Amino acid sequence: MTTASFPSRRVLIAGGAGFLGSHLTDRLVARGYQVVIADNLSTGRLENIAHHLVAGRVTFIHHDVTDPLTLEVDDIYNLACPASPPHYQADPLQTALTSSLGAMHLLALAKKTGARLFHASTSEIYGDPEVHPQPESYWGNVNPIGPRSCYDEGKRFAETLLMDARRQHGVDVRMVRIFNTYGPRMRPDDGRVITNFITQAMAGDDLTIYGKGEQTRSFCYVDDLIDGFLRLMDLEQGPDTPVNLGNPGEFTVRELAERVIGMVKSGSRIVEHPLPKDDPRRRCPDITLARTLLGWEPKIALAEGLLRTLQALQKTETVVPAFEPERRVA
Repeated sequence: MTTASFPSRRVLIAGGAGFLGSHLTDRLVARGYQVVIADNLSTGRLENIAHHLVAGRVTFIHHDVTDPLTLEVDDIYNLACPASPPHYQADPLQTALTSSLGAMHLLALAKKTGARLFHASTSEIYGDPEVHPQPESYWGNVNPIGPRSCYDEGKRFAETLLMDARRQHGVDVRMVRIFNTYGPRMRPDDGRVITNFITQAMAGDDLTIYGKGEQTRSFCYVDDLIDGFLRLMDLEQGPDTPVNLGNPGEFTVRELAERVIGMVKSGSRIVEHPLPKDDPRRRCPDITLARTLLGWEPKIALAEGLLRTLQALQKTETVVPAFEPERRVA
């Protein structure tokens, strides 16, 4: 489809100044949509969306989704929550409230306006899975009181809330379970494994792995993921289940560390640290539903995506917009 194929819509992106939200903003602006971003900037950054703000193509509201929001929109994307363990564990109560209360407030807005509501859930809802690869029908193996539960259980509760609203009130809810994603605009201090390894290798520091690095992960490049978002939202009718989005190519963490060292041409060593509590041993999506429902599968190979991410992290100049962001909507 070309941009002209899409009618103009007003879209709210909660968490739109973050890694995923800013890439989604690029795509929606290219379609000619009116985009409103609500973000508390806890992990999002204005420089991610500065090119749109200075051009007047996007409206920014400094807002936390744990508070209600009132405005007229056609579509709502809920991407509002820290997604890396160091960030979501830094304030676990706020993380749990963002996932739960934030989803409730955006649901209320969708119900009031008749908007389609897209919710970014996570592969973390599968916990340390006993089924591999993980299909949407798998209920997961989650520790409800562990150090990761603020995020895992918060996202699980949000799925329950939104699916009940779909059944009880007919709200047009669409949900994706996102597996490990990477690419430009990830913060150097993001805390997830790819940025950790690249920044460590660039500095010549040791690359830290946990245990023997035998845990597996599946890494999806951000452009592929956003394409899946849009395909789901473009459906005339959404499915009655969340949809896994991720790259089914599976790598051990040690393999990833070795690839990064080779790509950066670093003299870094790989050092082993004790495994953190509840760290998943294997994670890989079953994307059968995404293939059949959306005609979607990832296209960017890990080698190409890692190079693009490295090049982005090597850039040090940022553009900061000269404006005072709006603080609230009346």
